[in-house]
Amino acid sequence: MSRRERVLLDGPAGKIEVFVEPHDNAAGIAIVAHPHPLFGGTADNKVVTTLAKAFRDLGCATLRPSFRGVGASEGAHDRGIAETDDLLAVHDYARGRFGPLPLYLAGFSFGAYVVTRLARSLQESGVAARRLVLVGTAAGFIEGDRKYETEAVAPDTVVIHGSEDETVPLANVLKWAEPLELPVTVIPGADHFFHRRLHVIRRIIHDAWQHP
Repeated sequence: MSRRERVLLDGPAGKIEVFVEPHDNAAGIAIVAHPHPLFGGTADNKVVTTLAKAFRDLGCATLRPSFRGVGASEGAHDRGIAETDDLLAVHDYARGRFGPLPLYLAGFSFGAYVVTRLARSLQESGVAARRLVLVGTAAGFIEGDRKYETEAVAPDTVVIHGSEDETVPLANVLKWAEPLELPVTVIPGADHFFHRRLHVIRRIIHDAWQHP
């Protein structure tokens, strides 16, 4: 049975709240990032917990940090810039605790955007993540005067989007993915929060790991 721990790490701007679920004989580490803090995003978002469950099923220890200003995490929202530094601190904690296991990164919406930044930073540091899963990825211009310059990612990244996403239009993600020659898995009828489609996300991830 999975056991959930609430850990407070020292980050660049104060404490970072992280929900950690260890795994006996873990085969990997998965860091899962949540959606936009200013629009109700938390580490307990259903898409985020679905991603974490999928990685636990694959034998990973999982970590779900709270972004700045959410839960017990200190600091102010910084449009993904300082949040990247916070995720680097979570990564360092995970490595210190669980060792040199394969690292997987996953994120939903704003969290997916920040994960692309984290992945680039880790790659530049010579400690690249093994694989990424991005769901409802924030990319391009989004209503509310937010524009996301989402980073390039590896070609084996699993990108999942809903055909009826009302927050991040599918066209935005396709425009980002096209020059990268990056496949996008579209779930027909799914909105941004994947209501009644969460089981499909888990199936896509399991299939991707069985047939890399």
